[in-house]
Amino acid sequence: MELDSIDMAILRELQDDGRITNVELASRVGISAPPCLRRVRRLEEAGIISGYRAMLDATKLGQEIEAFCLVGLMHQSDAGIKAFAAMTRDWPMVRAAWMMSGETDFILHCVAPDFSSFQQFVLEELTTAENVDTVRSALTIGKVKDEGLVDLS
Repeated sequence: MELDSIDMAILRELQDDGRITNVELASRVGISAPPCLRRVRRLEEAGIISGYRAMLDATKLGQEIEAFCLVGLMHQSDAGIKAFAAMTRDWPMVRAAWMMSGETDFILHCVAPDFSSFQQFVLEELTTAENVDTVRSALTIGKVKDEGLVDLS
């Protein structure tokens, strides 16, 4: 799909504020509301805009621990990778997961109410999961940058 400067402007605005009204969005990108809405729908249908969600402050909701787990699998067969990926979807503490190349097979972004809960997850669920060989975890100290996922400048 070819994207012009108006499409890119729409994407920038929506990435900054997904709750913006279509009228305000149209005003910011310099077009009228009906073609703006058509463009947004076209971007959604093409999968370029894959969804909308609220950004929540985990600590204000009692989730004090944010950590990353680097997981190495014993076997990197297609079936083993797919099985582990499926497990990550069933663990509520795992908020995002990436399959990696190199020494680490997966990186899991975890959010937990406290260290004890995180430790229990790592020791009783993650390290005992089928095909898991190694787990290294890193607790975050503080977030220093939180931008949209795509640089549209």
